[in-house]
Amino acid sequence: MDEMESYLALTIDWQESLLKSEVREYPSDRLPDGEVTIRVACSGVNYKDGLASVPNGKIVRSYPHIPGIDLAGTVIASASPRFREGDDVLVTGYGLGVTHPGGFSQLARVPADWVVPLPQGLTAFEAMAIGTAGFTAALSVSALEANGLRRDSGPVLVAGATGGVGSWAVALLARSGYEVVASTRKREEIGFLKELGAAEIISPEELLLPSGKPLGSERWAAAVDPVGGAYLPSLLGTIRYGGAIALSGLTGGVSFDGSVMPFILRGVSLIGIDSVLCPMEKRLAAWERLGGEWQPGSVAETIAHRISLAELPGELQRILQGQARGRAVVSLL
Repeated sequence: MDEMESYLALTIDWQESLLKSEVREYPSDRLPDGEVTIRVACSGVNYKDGLASVPNGKIVRSYPHIPGIDLAGTVIASASPRFREGDDVLVTGYGLGVTHPGGFSQLARVPADWVVPLPQGLTAFEAMAIGTAGFTAALSVSALEANGLRRDSGPVLVAGATGGVGSWAVALLARSGYEVVASTRKREEIGFLKELGAAEIISPEELLLPSGKPLGSERWAAAVDPVGGAYLPSLLGTIRYGGAIALSGLTGGVSFDGSVMPFILRGVSLIGIDSVLCPMEKRLAAWERLGGEWQPGSVAETIAHRISLAELPGELQRILQGQARGRAVVSLL
């Protein structure tokens, strides 16, 4: 790498008492500490990135800041024996884009312990079409299967199905042979969800139990929930005996008013899914499935669309307003 090489990055900073986003140019000597330097090809846009761009997002503590909680690219310098120049790699989670400059940058330098070899079955675009959202969906499906979910167990509910985690959960479950019911209030996206493999689309209101009722009919063998909030108690109350919910998100709120009844009368499990500090062994296993049996192929193009760094501020606003569909992937080469 040329020591004086410059790079462009989306930067969030205070300007005249307002938090604003702009593309800035930096010299390579401004890169942070880390053993692996990566020329970034693509980065996915996530809800957490949107939160990093607003004053009350409670994600970033110091500015100026480069967001982007995932990236894929090629190693151009390495002080780690695990990686060498020319290796194709990806990074998701840890402190990337939160406490450490993120993936919305043409160059990135990160600790070697954060880096995952790019699976042979994936391109950089496909890896970021999956990104943190698809990785979270993969962890969710794997956790439900570890809890006993099988293809003949019954229908699996996916909440927030048009979002990044939800859309990938629909696709991965359908590809694995499950009957998928997708929940969304965006009726204009029925065709999109059917294309991903959803057998049925319902509105969130159809999930609600009557007020104060802790249990309803046993409808779902399991559920993937990247939403949380007020609908979670109704989901818990309609999971079949021994089933589980994989909970990974908070777009519907951080709290819920529930009952112990689903847990003690039906043996329902609520499984927390964390993609940020997920152990490397589990991380590698999930990416192996994503590059193998779950290799996205044309699904990546269905779920994701490409944008430029200049288009990124608008995309961050859309994701915060709940207007995003699937995944946006920033091209940085």
